[in-house]
Amino acid sequence: MKSLSVTSLVLVAAVTADSVHLAARTNAGLFHGVQTLRQLLPFEVESDMNVRPATGWRIPALTIVDRPRYAWRGAMLDVARHFFTVDEVKQVIDIVALYKLNTLHLHLTDDQGWRIEIKSRPKLASVSGASQMGGGVGGFYTQDDFREIVRYAAERFVTIVPEIEMPGHSSSVVNAYPEVHCTTRPGGNPDSTFYGICPDSAESFRLVDDVVREVSALSPGPYIHIGADEVSVLPPEQFVRFVERAQDIVTKYNKRMIGWEEIFRARLLPTTLVQLWRTDSARGALSYGSKLIMSPAPKVYLDMKYTPNTELGLDWSGFVEPRTSYEWDPATYLPGVTDANIVGVEAPLWTETVRNVTAAEYMILPRLPAIAELAWTPPAARRWDDFRERIAEHAPRWRLMGINYYPSAQIRWR
Repeated sequence: MKSLSVTSLVLVAAVTADSVHLAARTNAGLFHGVQTLRQLLPFEVESDMNVRPATGWRIPALTIVDRPRYAWRGAMLDVARHFFTVDEVKQVIDIVALYKLNTLHLHLTDDQGWRIEIKSRPKLASVSGASQMGGGVGGFYTQDDFREIVRYAAERFVTIVPEIEMPGHSSSVVNAYPEVHCTTRPGGNPDSTFYGICPDSAESFRLVDDVVREVSALSPGPYIHIGADEVSVLPPEQFVRFVERAQDIVTKYNKRMIGWEEIFRARLLPTTLVQLWRTDSARGALSYGSKLIMSPAPKVYLDMKYTPNTELGLDWSGFVEPRTSYEWDPATYLPGVTDANIVGVEAPLWTETVRNVTAAEYMILPRLPAIAELAWTPPAARRWDDFRERIAEHAPRWRLMGINYYPSAQIRWR
């Protein structure tokens, strides 16, 4: 599939005394080449204050032949726990595009709120769109809002991947449509509780079908993410049946399913992607021909604190400084998993402690550029000491662009 190809490569970026020449196989490759040239220009180029010098901008004479290591180079923004407006999502897209990432995964639903209008199930937005973590008014995207996000991202060659969390993390669904909640405890275990979408209910799958149908129509990209993580209460056979039924529904609407690593227990299609986040269980999906998105929390979770003193973030997976995000290799992270099993890398930002885009930027930068370089560049061509010198030059660029960032002590800021 084109979305999993690395043919959007910059064949040549050549700068001579009187010209700049870019050549690529695709428009996406040209766009990424322009971002490279943009970063070669002085940071003042980002100013809207007409500061262009009389002699013009200068770029060093050079020739670059380049292409990305991984086809999937992504970030994730959790808009369910705390709602982000369309304009705030666009600001995140701008950062993603600047560093030649090509995927933004939007975690649209969770226990705390539902963020997308479903016309056939209007109470999902009207009831569960009105809440968020810690209280507040919440919010949701109308279908026109979501189309605008998709359009804006596509102009920057970023694919939006919508996630509809199921069957767990689904209190927002049950609050709006209590008929999909189990009237008896799953599996007959008197000690179990499951406040999510009932895995053996015909009405549950009618709702899932409605949601997947409408979200698929709004999403020109090839993927629908179903979540399916942290469902410990359901008996394994019920969980597996649910995942396989959800996979059938996603496939019916000509999309490819993605799920968090727990879906490895189900019989997966080879087109299904499995997103590793916590353990080595994702390897179980390889027997079906499925490939992995690498998002190990100790390396790339953007909601982890940088240090014990960081004002925002969590620490259940440790502290994640930029060097931690830069100095690991997806192809050696799990025994038995190589680049042949991996489509790429994605950095999730969960928003338990993140309430607005300024806070999101603080957690994203400078870690996301480190992860972007890891996803683009093979290990032999990456050196931390070189990266930390180069990324330090981006701080004045971020300030001119009005972007917040964390001044990590690991980087020699100018």
